[in-house]
Amino acid sequence: MTNVRVSVYEDNALLRESVTSLLRLKEGVQVVDAYENVLAIEEQIKNDKPDLVLMDIDMPGMNGIEAVKKIRVFNDHVAILMLTVFDDDHHVFDAICAGASGYLLKKHISTRLFDSIDEMMSGGAPMSPSIARMVISSMQQGARDPNPYSLTPREREMLSSLSNGNSYKLIAAEFAISIDTVRTHIKKIYEKLHVHSQTEAVAKALKEKLV
Repeated sequence: MTNVRVSVYEDNALLRESVTSLLRLKEGVQVVDAYENVLAIEEQIKNDKPDLVLMDIDMPGMNGIEAVKKIRVFNDHVAILMLTVFDDDHHVFDAICAGASGYLLKKHISTRLFDSIDEMMSGGAPMSPSIARMVISSMQQGARDPNPYSLTPREREMLSSLSNGNSYKLIAAEFAISIDTVRTHIKKIYEKLHVHSQTEAVAKALKEKLV
């Protein structure tokens, strides 16, 4: 491992010092800084330019999960290892979904921290089998839903025709219905997609592959 820059976020002063001291024992690891909260996370990450962030989930003011979301808005490549006292599926799963790269229980820091860092910097994602299953299940669930807005078959046909640039008159002729009926269908489509215009509807349909 060659010169991995690490930033630590942990509100417990004793643990924060223990983690940073442990990291300094590992060859090729440089502790950039250690912080007691994440309230200035954006400025700190941009200034420190870490390769790896160790992030406590339970932080004061703003928790680690929210901090991960903020980081991912402007930085999608830094590795983020969540530190947690509880093997709580809900919190850890939320952190992974927010963009964390993996997690480590605090009780295992002394024995598994270096292995977790090596794994992450090699492109891995340290997490328990139960969390891995939840992540995979969530991804499969998303992939299985080709119609997240519950559009009817006719509404999907209308949206497709609309996306092809057809006017209400042409759509009415295509489906042998009145223009008023077309308007009713289109209004319903707008409501389901949460849009307010044909341009928005078509853009959303194409971006999210609804047609």
